[in-house]
This record gives sequence, C-alpha cells and structure tokens, in this order.
Amino acid sequence: MTRAIATVFGVGLLRPAPGTWGSLAGLILGVLLHMAGGAVLLVLATLAVTALGYWAVHAEVGASEEDPSEIVIDEVAGQWVALWPVSVGASMAGADILSLYPGVITAFLAFRAFDILKPGPVGWADRQHGAFGIMADDVIAGWLAAMIVALAAVLAHLVFV
Repeated sequence: MTRAIATVFGVGLLRPAPGTWGSLAGLILGVLLHMAGGAVLLVLATLAVTALGYWAVHAEVGASEEDPSEIVIDEVAGQWVALWPVSVGASMAGADILSLYPGVITAFLAFRAFDILKPGPVGWADRQHGAFGIMADDVIAGWLAAMIVALAAVLAHLVFV
C-alpha cells in the first residue's frame, strides 16, 4: 500500500518526466476536490495527503538520501498547495474553479518551475534526507507557487478590472 500511495497508484511510473505527470495528476485531483467541497476540502485533503505521503515515503525510502523519481505523492501535495489561492478565490467569488483557468495554469507552471529549479528554501529542503526532504521541497515549492498565483491574480485584477 505504501508503494501505491508514494507513486500515486502508478502515476510515478509514467515516463518521461514522472514529476510532471504527478503534478498533472495532482492538478486534476485538486480541481475535482475543489468541485466536490470547495477550498475547505482542498486544504483538508492537502494536509491529509501530506501526512499520508510522509508516512508512505518514509516506509519506502527510510532515511535514504535518494529521492526516487517514481515517488510523486510529494508533487500532488505541493501542487495542491499551489492551487489554494485559486480555490479560495473561486470559493469567495462563488465561481466555478474552471472559470479561473489562468490561475489553474499559473499554479501548475509556477509549481513545476520551483520544483525543477529548486531555488532557496526549496533547494535547502531537497538536500535533507529521507521522507522529510522528499516531501518538504515540494510543499515549499507549492507555497512559493501559491505566492506567485496570488500575486498574478492581484496584478490581473488591477489591469483587467
């Protein structure tokens, strides 16, 4: 079961770029979670999948320095964090999350950029060992992406509204 969770039921086995596939799966699942229960459900699910992911990743790699590419539950958690501003905005406006598609696309692209480039705190977390490092770098990348999404939304509203 830990392998299924860590690989998001095999999504992490897709090639090439398993991290991108994991992020895309996270994006789709995150939008579906929002549709099912709004921002509250997405935030609660993010907290739950982060804890569950930590447990599964720890069972799979222990204290290893290695971050196997097939482990993508961390991408799902980080992608969900990146979606929080879009989900909260849609909930507050009573809008369909898909009508905020520029924010959804920005969340995906910003998260992938931070996850791949690993600037600052993302790189620091990536250098940590075991499940902490594997999960933390993506959650931090998600927070940084969420800030970009929120800033982009503010700028878009200033320009287009």
